[in-house]
Amino acid sequence: MGVELELHTGRPILDWRRSRKTFLRGSYAYGDELTGLLLLMADSGPGVLPHVDPYGDTTLDEQQAAAALREIPEMMTRCTSDAQVAAVQDLRSLLRACTETPGSYLWFVGD
Repeated sequence: MGVELELHTGRPILDWRRSRKTFLRGSYAYGDELTGLLLLMADSGPGVLPHVDPYGDTTLDEQQAAAALREIPEMMTRCTSDAQVAAVQDLRSLLRACTETPGSYLWFVGD
């Protein structure tokens, strides 16, 4: 299953059923690939993505999402398959949407 991504209009309540009130869109297709890449990023030093816990829940606000967008090229260099590239492109799309939606949060729903 791996980590899933959900974009919310505001800070989500970290409870799947109750969080539906703020839900905008989600990504559930690349969980395993994204988990593997996040684990690889954990050794890359400072930044936002190295601190995302693929096994727990992590939320990013608009400013954190903007910082994470700058880390996408580094994550892309770690891809070894088309599925991983698709996972990073999907993440980039949701990070951009978060930065463009005032008050929004991107929720990394850990496995």
